Amino acid sequence: MPDRAPQQVDRQLPTEEARDLISLVRDIAQQEITPKAAEEEDAGRFPRELFTLLSRSGLLGLPYDSEYGGGDQPYEVYLQVLEELAAARLTVGLGVSVHSLASYALAAYGTKEQQVEHLPAMLGGGLLGAYCLSEPHSGSDAAALRTKAVRDGDGWVITGTKAWITHGGIADFYTVMARTGEEGPRGISAFLVPGDAEGLSAAVPEKKMGMKGSPTAQVHFDGVRVPDARRIGEEGQGFAIALSSLDSGRLGISACAIGVAQAALDEAVTYAAERRQFGKPIADFQGLRFMLADMATQIEAGRALYLAAARLKDAGRPFARQAAMAKLHCTDTAMRVTTDAVQILGGYGYTADFPAERYMREAKVLQIVEGTNQIQRMVIARHLVGPEGR
Repeated sequence: MPDRAPQQVDRQLPTEEARDLISLVRDIAQQEITPKAAEEEDAGRFPRELFTLLSRSGLLGLPYDSEYGGGDQPYEVYLQVLEELAAARLTVGLGVSVHSLASYALAAYGTKEQQVEHLPAMLGGGLLGAYCLSEPHSGSDAAALRTKAVRDGDGWVITGTKAWITHGGIADFYTVMARTGEEGPRGISAFLVPGDAEGLSAAVPEKKMGMKGSPTAQVHFDGVRVPDARRIGEEGQGFAIALSSLDSGRLGISACAIGVAQAALDEAVTYAAERRQFGKPIADFQGLRFMLADMATQIEAGRALYLAAARLKDAGRPFARQAAMAKLHCTDTAMRVTTDAVQILGGYGYTADFPAERYMREAKVLQIVEGTNQIQRMVIARHLVGPEGR
């Protein structure tokens, strides 16, 4: 059964331009994304043409400077766009979030010359990005990465393997963290690597529980040469860049999680109103009504949490703790809400005839990516009581 268009959330947006932007996103979602979502996810097909459309529509560079092809939108607006896209299809919403994450290092830490040369194509020129931090042996312990970048004349030679890379093998550019110095976080630098660089290759994509349309693969760097002009920031600054990127990226994951949860709630509400048992709609049974009420409340709380963190970021204030809280709460909410949606649909919820089972499978990965929820708890606690072993 094709996915139904999600019910429209009554959003509080700061400008008329933002309201027009959400209307545009809803039109694209309804016409181009939702009708094909179930079929393409089942087939494991990545919708590259959709990302070309999104780029042409100005939706791949929303939080960045218009001087370089961005949309000049605050995170408060950008995240709500992500939520709308993820509600239509997580592969698309998460893909936009990852592209924005991959663009962040250059936009925030690049030189003026680097930004002028590369950002217009990245933000509005049809390119698609990927972010390379994790490795087979360093996931949560990202500072233990082993990929090396060794100086060679006026450039660098990168050797190693990155893991769990969204858009791995299909990206046009990779933001890569590699070791250029001592062990630990201070020996890491950031590089912008073209997707067609000689020596760069991708493994066969992982076979995943959900998000089958979004390729996740190891990316191999076999003596990949990049000029020093593609190093982002100072030598040894890469880990700080990575952490700063992830603070913003976690807000993107939060918005995507609420989008999936909202889609699951919409499906459950529609089904409960239509399905009749014992002579009346199952929505009339108090136990089920309470489930729906709890689902809706948790979604609203998650939306408020990620927007509060976004407004701190937009105001230039620290937001790392709130970003971790949003990622933790919103992704846990997505898991609970999608599980309850499957339960409300009963046997039908367990079949691929309805999208509820796909939402449930997709929600799980959101508790893992860009810092597991156990890591988020560590981040939050560190802000509250300081680092462990003081």
